[in-house]
Amino acid sequence: QVQLVESGGGLVQAGGSLRLSCAASGRTFSNYGMGWFRQAPGKEREFVAAITWSTGKTYYADSAKGRFTISRDNAKNIVYLQMNSLKPEDTAVYYCAAGRRRYYMDYLVGLETSYDDWGQGTQLTVSS
Repeated sequence: QVQLVESGGGLVQAGGSLRLSCAASGRTFSNYGMGWFRQAPGKEREFVAAITWSTGKTYYADSAKGRFTISRDNAKNIVYLQMNSLKPEDTAVYYCAAGRRRYYMDYLVGLETSYDDWGQGTQLTVSS
């Protein structure tokens, strides 16, 4: 089991920037990849970005490309999501997730079922 704690959320103005952090603890040696998902009020949870621990390969949803950057600190077991040029539609609860299994096919990185452990989430609100 992996414990995940997100932090860094808050209220920002449109066009601003914010960095989210996800600290992993527990059986982190079993982790293959880490993903960020978000869920806005009244909407389903959607994939944002993911990264593998071993190679650092990154994956992004179309909504995140060019604005968000996912990175990791292997020594500290922390994954970051740098968010720039924020828009009101980015408002959501952001969750990090840890997956033990490899992404045998690229589409798997964006599926909730590819992840085993989830954090409690951190709220991001972007005002217009």
